[in-house]
Amino acid sequence: MNQAVFLIQTIDRKGLLSQISGFFFKHGLNILHCEQYSDELDGKYFMRVRIDVSNMEMTRRELYDDFKKYAAVMEVERFEVHYLDEKQRMAIMVSKTSHCLYDLLMHQQDGDLNCEIPLIISNHPDLEHVADQFRIPYYSIPIINGDKAAQEAKVIELLERHLIDLVVMARYMQVLSDSFCQKFENRIINIHHAFLPAFQGGNPYHRAWERGVKMIGATAHYATPDLDEGPIIEQDVERVSHRDTPDSLRQLGKDIERRVLTRAVKAHLDHRVIISGRRTIVMS
Repeated sequence: MNQAVFLIQTIDRKGLLSQISGFFFKHGLNILHCEQYSDELDGKYFMRVRIDVSNMEMTRRELYDDFKKYAAVMEVERFEVHYLDEKQRMAIMVSKTSHCLYDLLMHQQDGDLNCEIPLIISNHPDLEHVADQFRIPYYSIPIINGDKAAQEAKVIELLERHLIDLVVMARYMQVLSDSFCQKFENRIINIHHAFLPAFQGGNPYHRAWERGVKMIGATAHYATPDLDEGPIIEQDVERVSHRDTPDSLRQLGKDIERRVLTRAVKAHLDHRVIISGRRTIVMS
């Protein structure tokens, strides 16, 4: 069964559900799943519709153009259309730690992540053996003589050459430049090893230990020019105690990081994330 997902956001008002479902009925398309959310504080309306397009009597471009015209009449602020048979191409960026990388690769291999992974990029050679296990090309691109701009240019060239749709920073321990973030706006997911907005920046486990926290967490978010301040997709926590050390917090945090990142990547690949300003609406 071929399926399409429509992500819609606009100003909330009466009759939206009826109007939008009426469009699909008019075009002979069956709604398989529909989820909506009304934000009473912002007055915004968000909707995710999954439809059966197996017997659609028009091209995908024609469907998009027809809905665009319909959306303009309804004054819909923004919409996206995605087809589930079109796998996204995902690049993974890593440094020296492998827990998040392994989790993503295993879930993709098992079919849980609807994507292709044509390459892994790192600023170190340490994890090439992991890429070899999964038969994925590995590119080690170090920063030479502190020239980060030259290194980023090589990374961007690789991403563009491989037609990458999504970049995942699986504990890639470098801050991306503003221009890099802007070039791949809303297409870079980062895992931060703390429960944002607490403990932004480096060394969060040690800082958490210094403050005597009673829980630690991890946050997956879209990368933006503002460090660790992009729209949050997924978070999780575990309770800790005064008996923990920075090392034990770090060890416990690895498990939180890997599951939070994989859940966020899956939500993005399944087209369940709608970005609204600095926030996200993550549909089920």
